Amino acid sequence: MYRFFVPMEQIYENTAVIIGDDVNHIKNVLRMEFGGHIMITDGRGTDYHCTIGDIEPDRVLLDIEKKEPVKTELPVEIVLFQALPKADKMELIIQKAVELGAARIVPVRTRRSVVRLDDKKAEKKRQRWQSIAEAAAKQSGRGIVPEVGEVVSFGGACVQAQELEHNIIPYELYDDMLETAKTMSRIVKGTSIGIFIGPEGGFERGEVEQAMEAGAQPVSLGRRILRTETAGLAILSVLMFQIEKDYTGEV
Repeated sequence: MYRFFVPMEQIYENTAVIIGDDVNHIKNVLRMEFGGHIMITDGRGTDYHCTIGDIEPDRVLLDIEKKEPVKTELPVEIVLFQALPKADKMELIIQKAVELGAARIVPVRTRRSVVRLDDKKAEKKRQRWQSIAEAAAKQSGRGIVPEVGEVVSFGGACVQAQELEHNIIPYELYDDMLETAKTMSRIVKGTSIGIFIGPEGGFERGEVEQAMEAGAQPVSLGRRILRTETAGLAILSVLMFQIEKDYTGEV
């Protein structure tokens, strides 16, 4: 069933209204008609099963048949603190992180980040990244649109991380896989976790120490050196599998 995000102010007791670019998509791309079934979500954890009541030039009117809690969200809040990578790698990272269940992505300036963005460019990039997050959320059936935060310094990321219950930082000089497994097993339902991922050149040792002072636990991703666009997705995949296996019984 096709799925769209609709703001709360466009959802009423028994009806809802779709406006904007989605109207053209429904009419001219999907070629849906009166009586067609559609799913909408309010971005706050509720799904609505609807039928199309009318299609007008600038809006689609829906009749709400049933509403239920979203079933596609992880029971853990995952925040990805991603160091700014080169070129357009951030777009891929955001797209896949959303698909894998991240609740928020925070772009981070680190000492070895090659990319340097002034405030104007950073905001323009953030808007682009946010639209990618929304598209990925639609495609993957998410119940929320994960937020792409403002670009922050590494110190700012550590301050944000202190608000979370767990934090981990993959580090190539840390090779204790047994302790890594124990650290990952502590992630339980209803908690929050931050994941620090470095740029192409990795974190400087001082940054790792700074993150650890803020409560982050070092972990190993194995004996191979992973690219920045691979490392976060690897650990997100491990977490998704562990969490969904433990709390939904699905693997």
